[in-house]
Amino acid sequence: MEEEWLKLVKGERDEQRLAGLLLVTKFCKAEDQSSVRRVYDALGPHFLYRLLRTAMASGGGGLNDNRNAYLSLSITLLAAFCRVPDIASSEDMLFHIPLVLEVISTRSVLSVLEECYEFLYLVSAASESGFARFFESGGIKMLASQMRSLQDGSHLMELSFKLLQLILGRTSSDIIQNNDLSEISVIVAALARQFAVLHNSLKFEALHLLNAILSSKDSSQLRDAFRLLPQDSWSPNIRIGIMAILQNRVAPAERLQALILAESMVSMYGEDWLIGQVSTNDALDPAPADMCLLLVLEQSRVEIAVLLNELAYLKYEAPLDTSATAEAIFLKRHNVADAYSLVERIIKLISNVEGNDGNLLDEGTLTKLIHQLNETIAVVLEYLEDAKEHGQKKGDDLLASVRIIGSYLAEAPVACKEKVQDLLGYMLSLEGEDEQRPFYAVCFLLPMLSQITMEIEGCKALASCKGLEAVLDCFSKLVGSHAFLVEDNGCIFMACDTIMNLLLKKDKVQIMLDVSAIVDLLKALAHWSENTDEMSSMMMASSICTLIFDYTSEEALLNCPDFDYRTLSSLYLLIARCLASSEQDTKAYMDLSEIVSSGFSRWAHRYPHIRDAVKN
Repeated sequence: MEEEWLKLVKGERDEQRLAGLLLVTKFCKAEDQSSVRRVYDALGPHFLYRLLRTAMASGGGGLNDNRNAYLSLSITLLAAFCRVPDIASSEDMLFHIPLVLEVISTRSVLSVLEECYEFLYLVSAASESGFARFFESGGIKMLASQMRSLQDGSHLMELSFKLLQLILGRTSSDIIQNNDLSEISVIVAALARQFAVLHNSLKFEALHLLNAILSSKDSSQLRDAFRLLPQDSWSPNIRIGIMAILQNRVAPAERLQALILAESMVSMYGEDWLIGQVSTNDALDPAPADMCLLLVLEQSRVEIAVLLNELAYLKYEAPLDTSATAEAIFLKRHNVADAYSLVERIIKLISNVEGNDGNLLDEGTLTKLIHQLNETIAVVLEYLEDAKEHGQKKGDDLLASVRIIGSYLAEAPVACKEKVQDLLGYMLSLEGEDEQRPFYAVCFLLPMLSQITMEIEGCKALASCKGLEAVLDCFSKLVGSHAFLVEDNGCIFMACDTIMNLLLKKDKVQIMLDVSAIVDLLKALAHWSENTDEMSSMMMASSICTLIFDYTSEEALLNCPDFDYRTLSSLYLLIARCLASSEQDTKAYMDLSEIVSSGFSRWAHRYPHIRDAVKN
């Protein structure tokens, strides 16, 4: 029988070849690659290309009388032949890609579409040239035009996923974004629907594809495009899918992927995205508006606990000289950063809610959230305690841990109080991978420090671990002359509040400042005051300078090798200006004005040249 097929396929007339091909499709099994190969060799690539072109042509006569049948035959044969890898990767198959894409754009016969998609996938996956031809011929545009109309969970949708995986795996995201932003937006909306409605393995494929698109480092342009789309066109589907993953028994890796996707959505739309009424299949029992938020925080807590435990093992127990360990550490740190980011967003959400009279969340939900956050921060503190015991003081994972702790303690400064006090000095000493001295860790803790130092107990805790030196050094970097001057005064004023709180309680706390610390602080204050016109900044700088002058004298300062009269003169002018301002308006800065004026009366006799500045 096979010899008869081959004889017909090799025939001189088209009618003979077509008869042979019809027998091939009827009796030749697709998995019999050797037979498929013999048929292909007997037929040759040119007849198949001519058959497809003729079937697509308009007009009458010849093959066109049965155009749909011949079209179906040619596409079926193309897909069958390409199941043989070396045929799929051949140059001859590349010429068919634009034609098959044209068939998809002009035909809607389901059987033809399935084989078209299969052909495109097999050829694109078989070689770089095949993929390049598919991409350059408008592969993304085709997927965008088709995916939104495909049946949910269909084989065509599955093949679309495979083609999209090829595109994302072989093409950099910036190339995709620069050429096909609108198409990618449509594709993401289609993926979001599949992620929401499916309950099979394709649901997870949709999750992975969404993350590959939205979590890319180069996806900022794409995210900007999504912000312009109506959220109700796709965003609720993402929320539904995430909730389904987090509240069902799925693999831990998939839960982590769901969290990564949630982080991407929150980055685009803000923390409020986690709160929203979700319509389910049961219209009478919609999901509560806070369900997604609670599920995300709960899973983030679990994920952080697991990841930090695994990270600690890799860092302190596993062999560190292997590439596998280094790669695992890098991946764990990346995943921890995503989980941390989500928790910090939720902390910010709670902060905003409490500032808006609790309109977004009820008291019961807030209680649940705070309980989860307390447990999360306790786990992070344990991780830092373990790192301290192992002598670790440098690492972006440690710095990120301090950041999340600082974010929460800014809202709940007495949370985990004893543990925080035990680790305070250590946290202030931590450095990121690219830091030479601690800076960012101190910045992250400043909101908490400015609050706890309002009480004597907090001042003593900071002083006992030599935390004032860390704050002074941070302040000098924030306002100093070495490119650290920042536009956002938030950190600067919190550092100032912390310094002032300690200096105002110096008698009860017994703070000792060495000469170098005093000199560095005064130089930083002079530089700050010279580079700002804001009265609030000048009053703050003047108040701290006033309190520092209690520790020394003009003569002692001028005897310091790193201090000169120009700096001292700048500080004198600052204090003189603030004294004059306080006489005119005592309401806006009453407390600071009182500090400056009372300080001046205490130490003016030790700084004889300041009176000249005040008189002028």
